[in-house]
Amino acid sequence: MEMLSMKQEMPQQLRMETLLIMWVELLLHLSLWMVPNNILKIRKVYDAFLAEFPLCYGYWKKYADHEARIGSMDKVVEVYERAVQGVTYSVDIWVLYCSFAIETYGDPETIRRLFERGLAYVGTDYLSFPLWDKYIEYEYMHQEWSRLAAIYTRILENPNQQLDRYFNSFKELAASRPLSELRTVEEAAAPASDMVSGADGQVNEVVVHSDAEEQTPKPISAGSTDAEELEKYVAIREELYKKAKEFNSKILGFETAIRRPYFHARPLNVAELENWHNYLDFIESEGDLNKVVKLYERCLIACASYPEYWIRYVLCMEASGSMDLADNALARAMQVFVKRQPEIHLFAARFKEQNGDIPGARAAYQLVHNEISPGFLEAIIKHANMERRLGKLEDAFSLYEQAIAIEKGKEHSQTLPMMYAQYSRFSYLVSGNAEKAREILIGALDQVQLSKPFLEAIIYFETILPPPKQIGYLESSVDKFIAPNSDGSAADREDVSSIFLEFLSLFGDAQSIKKAEDRHAKHFLPRRPMSDSRKRYAEDFLSSDKMKLARSYSSDPSPGQSLMSAYPNAQNQWPAGYGAQPQTWPSTTQAQTWTPGYSQQAAYGAYSSYGSNYATPQVPTSVPQSAGYGAYPTTYPVQTFPQQSFAVPTAGTMLTPAQQPAAAVPQTTYYGTY
Repeated sequence: MEMLSMKQEMPQQLRMETLLIMWVELLLHLSLWMVPNNILKIRKVYDAFLAEFPLCYGYWKKYADHEARIGSMDKVVEVYERAVQGVTYSVDIWVLYCSFAIETYGDPETIRRLFERGLAYVGTDYLSFPLWDKYIEYEYMHQEWSRLAAIYTRILENPNQQLDRYFNSFKELAASRPLSELRTVEEAAAPASDMVSGADGQVNEVVVHSDAEEQTPKPISAGSTDAEELEKYVAIREELYKKAKEFNSKILGFETAIRRPYFHARPLNVAELENWHNYLDFIESEGDLNKVVKLYERCLIACASYPEYWIRYVLCMEASGSMDLADNALARAMQVFVKRQPEIHLFAARFKEQNGDIPGARAAYQLVHNEISPGFLEAIIKHANMERRLGKLEDAFSLYEQAIAIEKGKEHSQTLPMMYAQYSRFSYLVSGNAEKAREILIGALDQVQLSKPFLEAIIYFETILPPPKQIGYLESSVDKFIAPNSDGSAADREDVSSIFLEFLSLFGDAQSIKKAEDRHAKHFLPRRPMSDSRKRYAEDFLSSDKMKLARSYSSDPSPGQSLMSAYPNAQNQWPAGYGAQPQTWPSTTQAQTWTPGYSQQAAYGAYSSYGSNYATPQVPTSVPQSAGYGAYPTTYPVQTFPQQSFAVPTAGTMLTPAQQPAAAVPQTTYYGTY
């Protein structure tokens, strides 16, 4: 089918919502008109769709229905097994799987094992009542009263949207059946005040804490009546219910603010995204790793398309010492859910470097180099900085040179000018060779289209180079750009002229300043005698040197800062979405400093902003859970099934570095501590 290649041919910029709609239309067309009875083609299309959108649980059901209609039962089971591996923490997919099992299997133990598998993952979910209802319905149908009572007991241990209904149903059951039918064999042999049912009818010890000592249930004496024993039996469950209700009151506000708990490609509103962050903050502060993991997995169904939640999950698991869970979450994010967003790969590269996985870090950078064009410049910057930290300076230079060669081959590359500017700055800051840095910039003037961000960058850069200042190449470039017949907008041309005037006021001579002022007046002042630019220039001209120094940049950046952080007007090459952090320029050897006198645009979103919006995570103190994805909690036994594997992405075509060590350069920190 030619339409099947649509996924590969779509541009990366296409919004996920549009992509999902197109897939859904393709699946509908496939099922109704094209190949309704061709199971091989149906499998091919559903496999491709669900590889992109595994959280769409309804389409797993449609896939299974196709297999049931024209395939085999074994294939239906295979589809459901893949479904619960792909969306393990979805209540809905477990309800569908268990419903299929009830209709298909005759062995009650097989069905109960499947219920227990699902409840081990989603049984404590606030919205897990559909699966509990299905389980209760099944046991009620078989009149297994002791199993039914044990299920109610387990439900009452945790907050649930339907907690009141379950407690009332339990009391009705206790009132309608003899206590001997409600107790398991183990419970009947132990005092009711000390024992309650656990998973699979097993007996677990529970200590009930009352507010007053006289309210503590007393051991049952030999002369106790059935009514007294039943009263104590119900009282213990009521204590569980009250504790669950108390915790329910703490999370009710968070739960009611969740309007869309399922996955959809449409963006969530800001209030709902913030609610998830607040909810995670609260659960982390409780210190229970099992609850923390469950809530993150719930969150990452609704927020699967947002890298910030994946990054937060990884950092939280790292802080709690659960590196297997951190690696697993990062692999799922990189390979499935946000694989086309450069933020996650840049974060992964830094995360892997910090944990000693240098090949993995290089592979993550290389993936952005080769496949995710919006993050190309940032990936080159960070990759080169990593190689510099490793002492491989020639490799870092090689990365820039190869990247520039690639961009030269593109028509009207928007990245090439800033790549040149960043390479020049990097070269000077790590090697101190001002002449080489200028050569890079001067050579770029014949290769790039002049623009405000690029000219601003090279003017800034000339301020930090040692004297004598070379004004000639700047003069000719500015003159060319601000000419009326240039491609720049009137506002950009006027801003560049003002920037250059301010530069000359610090580093030029009287003749060059006069020439620039006359040119500025000729092009801009007659047209706008009281323009904002003129007012701004006049204010700057009248400002004292002391005021300029007070506004000037004061700190030294490292070579690790991105160009977009250093040059405020540089345009974002791809949306980081995490807010820009103010950056600083290095102090110069001259006594003079220069401060731009125009309104600065938002700086490029430095990746150091990750984690800056969150408080230091609370490290859960409970016993760490099993490391495999979907292998927790340990409260109830989980059956072993084939786990989904996530391989570290390998580099397609690695840039070959030269193995030449370089002098040590001060290290640079990119990411905030979570």
